[in-house]
Amino acid sequence: MRRNRSIELWLALLAMIGITAVYAFVVASTNEIPAAGEFFGHSLGVFGFLLMLMTETLYSLRKRRRRASWGKMSAWLKFHIFTGLVGPFMVLLHSSWKFNGLAGAALLLTIIVVLSGIVGRYIYTAVPRTVDGAAVEAVELERQIAATDAQIQTYMASRPQTSTALAQRLAALPDVSQAGITAVLGRALIEWEYRRAWKRESSHADAQVREQMKQIEEMLHRQQLLKRQVSSLAMARRLLAVWHTVHIPIGMALFTAAFIHLAGALYFATFLR
Repeated sequence: MRRNRSIELWLALLAMIGITAVYAFVVASTNEIPAAGEFFGHSLGVFGFLLMLMTETLYSLRKRRRRASWGKMSAWLKFHIFTGLVGPFMVLLHSSWKFNGLAGAALLLTIIVVLSGIVGRYIYTAVPRTVDGAAVEAVELERQIAATDAQIQTYMASRPQTSTALAQRLAALPDVSQAGITAVLGRALIEWEYRRAWKRESSHADAQVREQMKQIEEMLHRQQLLKRQVSSLAMARRLLAVWHTVHIPIGMALFTAAFIHLAGALYFATFLR
């Protein structure tokens, strides 16, 4: 399950690589940057805008229909992230690398919205969720921590010959269950420090204890992860609330500018011909 958590990012990267390859082929064939008003550049803008429009509307509609049966919330979020990356990338290529006027303002807002979305995704993943995308409450996390603790104690009790040395090594590991904003925004660094300490303690242990540490690693890592989620759950939700108050108005400003730009493009490039 963990390997598939970021599949939408990999798919978006592959899509952008494919689009870039086609764009490079067009540039090489014509020896010029595709103009925004020509067929290829115009097509990039149209399809990119449609993807951005889907990003803005479909996931929001699905969130308002939580009891609907048309797909899991987690799948819709992945689709939201995919279109939210690929669409703006196509609009960027559509710009012909010219950033003046209303189109330039819309492109700047697009970049801000994308960066804001990346931050939002990072905060969103700090809130533990079920497979369906529903948030897990603190009571359920505490229950999972108790179950993991019991599993670790049972494992240690079954190996009394190495339990003392193993307990000393495990006690030397840093506590990653930090509370506050650090546990949300800095959790990647916390995780890296924990992994580094684990590797150090494992390398200093004798062969028997090192083998036991290897077997208990997954259980202990899950325990630490659950503790960190409990301590940071309230903060993550507060940060998400603040993020929404920033992200949504910027998104609305972006689409206002985009619709004005689209109307102007249709008027000057189509109706006045």
